[in-house]
Amino acid sequence: MAEEHATIGALAARFGLATHVLRHWEDCGLLCPPRDAAGRRHYRDTDIDTIAMIVLGKKAGLSLDDLAVLFLRAPDRTTRREVLESHRDRLADQIARTRAALDAVTHVLDCDAEDFRTCPHFRAELDRVLDT
Repeated sequence: MAEEHATIGALAARFGLATHVLRHWEDCGLLCPPRDAAGRRHYRDTDIDTIAMIVLGKKAGLSLDDLAVLFLRAPDRTTRREVLESHRDRLADQIARTRAALDAVTHVLDCDAEDFRTCPHFRAELDRVLDT
């Protein structure tokens, strides 16, 4: 359901954001809603779409700078792909680190040792950390 010419308060509520977030995105150049004679912002359908794209991008972990490149400064597909490939690489690294942490915690939970600090697997991990 599009809200043609919605106010900042209505859109902030719709997306579960504070109004200052929308103002910040405007300061960053990601939004440019027209203003009426009193200076009040009136968001159009295209602005609403942009807000939805920013929300999705932020959920995916993209920075506002990345989003600015994707939306404003990268008219060509090659540049957009470079930004997204770089972000994908960062996500893959984060997932690998999270997977390793989950595996370590799971091992400690499932370990037969009375005290995980005496577990040979844990001791080997500890030695790797101490050697770095």
